[in-house]
Amino acid sequence: MSKIEGDNGIIAAPVLEALFKRYYDRLLYFAWQYVHDKETARDLVQDAFITYWNNARTVSPEETQIRNYLYVNVKNACLRHLRHSSVVDKFNTTLEADPAEEAQGANRIIRAEVIGEIHRVIVSLPEPYRKISQLGYIEGLKNQEIADQLQIPLNTVKSQKQKALQLIRVHLHPETYAVLLIAIKLLR
Repeated sequence: MSKIEGDNGIIAAPVLEALFKRYYDRLLYFAWQYVHDKETARDLVQDAFITYWNNARTVSPEETQIRNYLYVNVKNACLRHLRHSSVVDKFNTTLEADPAEEAQGANRIIRAEVIGEIHRVIVSLPEPYRKISQLGYIEGLKNQEIADQLQIPLNTVKSQKQKALQLIRVHLHPETYAVLLIAIKLLR
């Protein structure tokens, strides 16, 4: 893994900005899965980056460790937010040290990483494949709905979806691609 650290042991602002760009959307989705409020999720994720900035000297400069630090920080912030929320106060006892919640947390991290990776690959596709992939795989539209919306023949949608899937396969890790195929089959 790569190290993220300036010459003097302090993280440089451009490096922090690169980390923010790389992980913000994933962490935002991760936080939203807990709090179901985009603005609250944004605040919690931004606070996690500020906390990291303030504690960067105590965190290993390995990128994996930084990512784990951010995820744990966001998760803990989400749980604190939920505990203080009047809507969920009666559920506080089930939120603390619940093994099922821990497993769900791990699944949420995996889901956020997979979606982030798929999104990264889809936005790098050439325009026609990107548009059809976004409509079909992200927004969940059927082929006919895509054809109607883009005003193109149904067979064009099918062939471009196939070509896009081939391009996606080349750029995704094999495990991520397998998850994508499973998700596509479940959507059918």
